[in-house]
Amino acid sequence: MTKSANAQETLLLGYANRPGAAPGDRVSFYVSCSAERYEAQFVRLIHGDPSPRGPGFKEESIAHAVNQSYPGSVQPIHIGSYGKIPNGPKLRAGQGISLQAWIYPTTPHKGLQGIITDWCQAEDAGYGMFLDERGCLALAVATGSAPTEWVHGERPLQANCWYFVAATFDVSSGRAALYHRQLNKWPPDSEKAAVERNLPAREIRECEAGVCFAAFTHEHKPKPVFGGFFNGKIDSPKLFNCALSANELSGVSADTDPASFAKPALGWWDFSQEISGRRIVDRSANQYHGTLVNMPARAVTGHNWNGEMLTSFAQDTRAYGAVHFHDDDLEDAGWQESFTVQVPEDLKSGVYGVRLRANGVEFYIPLIVKPKKSGPKSKVVFLAPTITWQAYTNFNEVSNEFNLESTESSPWLPEDLFIASHPEVGISLYDHHSDGSTPFYSTRLRPNLSGGPKYKYAALDSPHLFAADLYIIDWLEQKGIEFDVITDEDLHFDGAAAVDGYQVLITGAHPEYWTHDMLDGLERFLNRGGNLMYLGGNGLYWVTSMHAECPVIEVRRSMGTGLTRAPEGELFHSTTGEMGGIWRVRGRAPQKILGVGFSAQGGAPGSAYRREPDSFHPRAAFIFEGVGKDELIGNFGLNTGAAAGFEIDRLDYGLGTPSHTLALASSEPHHDSYWHVVEEISIPGIHECGAKSRKVKAHLAYYEHPGGGAVFSVGSIAWSGSLSHNHYSNNVSTITENVLRKFMSR
Repeated sequence: MTKSANAQETLLLGYANRPGAAPGDRVSFYVSCSAERYEAQFVRLIHGDPSPRGPGFKEESIAHAVNQSYPGSVQPIHIGSYGKIPNGPKLRAGQGISLQAWIYPTTPHKGLQGIITDWCQAEDAGYGMFLDERGCLALAVATGSAPTEWVHGERPLQANCWYFVAATFDVSSGRAALYHRQLNKWPPDSEKAAVERNLPAREIRECEAGVCFAAFTHEHKPKPVFGGFFNGKIDSPKLFNCALSANELSGVSADTDPASFAKPALGWWDFSQEISGRRIVDRSANQYHGTLVNMPARAVTGHNWNGEMLTSFAQDTRAYGAVHFHDDDLEDAGWQESFTVQVPEDLKSGVYGVRLRANGVEFYIPLIVKPKKSGPKSKVVFLAPTITWQAYTNFNEVSNEFNLESTESSPWLPEDLFIASHPEVGISLYDHHSDGSTPFYSTRLRPNLSGGPKYKYAALDSPHLFAADLYIIDWLEQKGIEFDVITDEDLHFDGAAAVDGYQVLITGAHPEYWTHDMLDGLERFLNRGGNLMYLGGNGLYWVTSMHAECPVIEVRRSMGTGLTRAPEGELFHSTTGEMGGIWRVRGRAPQKILGVGFSAQGGAPGSAYRREPDSFHPRAAFIFEGVGKDELIGNFGLNTGAAAGFEIDRLDYGLGTPSHTLALASSEPHHDSYWHVVEEISIPGIHECGAKSRKVKAHLAYYEHPGGGAVFSVGSIAWSGSLSHNHYSNNVSTITENVLRKFMSR
């Protein structure tokens, strides 16, 4: 996203419904534009970094029917998660209502927040239990033809505490009551936690919108619009069509069998059931099941979790009957389709995209074009790290990385400023929710402002992610190497079949997020004689889950180096039930496949590599043809100014580096912005950074795999940024080409 000086008010964003497509496939594109019209152009993307120190930005226009002008229209993004139960004939208030739940509010003073509601604000009808603007429990009841009546509690609820809350209204007497009690409150508090008030004794004016959890219906027609999103957890919500007494309410606990209720429940929604999906299960006789919207967090601890149940929720769901809702959750932007692109049958595999322009504003929507489903393959395949791109989508650097109050005279791109001021684009896995909690999910069905070909990481003033991966694409083009491109999703869903027939697999500059199925597919590729070139750093690191029916990835961080952490008891992924964290904890350290693993991270400047004795071994002779014995390798580059930078990996035989792996070169000492990874630090201190730590280094590594192929690893995100130096005539380029040509000839 770039802007001219006179284009500050023009909005132009877009996304596609899939990260990659094969010739003949159709791809849907979704655009939001405030200008009267915008232009679309199908392009092949070759080199992203526009820096004058390199070859500059490179793209090729592709003739296609999509290349035309389109009318602009602004498409809103509705963030915020909630649960929805469709309206039904038995879901009526009758002679009264009782609503109850366990709740764990995280921002109780943020404004009016729905807990359990069947209330439409625009129609002024229905009823609901809320947190009001003061953080107090509140009941809303619309009776007769009068405006909605409100009953408010007297004491605000505290943040990050479990409460049992309930609200009742009796139609015949008009008596309304609120109750709340804090779980395990200490010291004891004798203040009154119940509030009673007499309202007009009239029938409740029913709302046709249906029951909603963690929000309320703002408008029901012409289409539902929701507001008042609750931040926090809700556990075991229940609804009765009568006014229960205080004793009756307290007797209906989370584990009570519905057959033993004093009165039959209209709905008892058990969030501990079907945790891996979106469905809400109603355990009452009415079976009013529903749906969770915008991917609130599941597999989270409930009010009865006591710290002793550290097994997977899949083995024991009793303490996982809660859902954590957020007002900034997002699963799908839900825009209307703007146009489609049918990938031409004769289009070669590569990195493409649609470029959008309007009033001096530019936005790119990348698209990986895969090889034909049935046709000849190249010898080389580039695995585009699309899952890693998705994990970083809309990373809010402005507030997270530097916490600057002013962005004047700062390094921020327009994308960074837009993300910081428009929370509706959704957060990344490196941010925090508005209530301070850790995000577990990231969707690709939204605009990715940090995923463009010209985007750079402000902390290093260097390209990152997609833009850094284009360094490799450009180098392959310059060297005349025929190659195909596939996505992480291809490797995940198709496994080894996605890479069958290829001799060489090349990774991107930062292939950080990997699923179990991806690792299995890579191992099978190597076992069948494939060759791997790991041209990045911090690879094969975080345990990642995907679901065939869901556009999100899931990550729950524990031990490892990152900006967020999963809370205690919430380490297992809701989508698959597997344990999160880093693959090293699961016995699959990256060293076992790559020979190297994450060692340290830092900023600019990076460092060069110096050859180690292993580089003179006859097995490595082909790698260093044309490279001098005493040459510093990569003391130049577009990313951190050197080949070993940003995030770096080293050999570690204790973690699984194959014993016959050659340590070809190691980086020169790094300055003190480079810190040893958290998972290997026992006592933090200055001794764990820069040249003071012998473990803060990058290694070039090589070993022959038992399957018949070999693995070459560079152990640095910045390596790819050095390939184009001196018009592609340099020792980083030479080493990379030597290895690739050898691997292609095997």
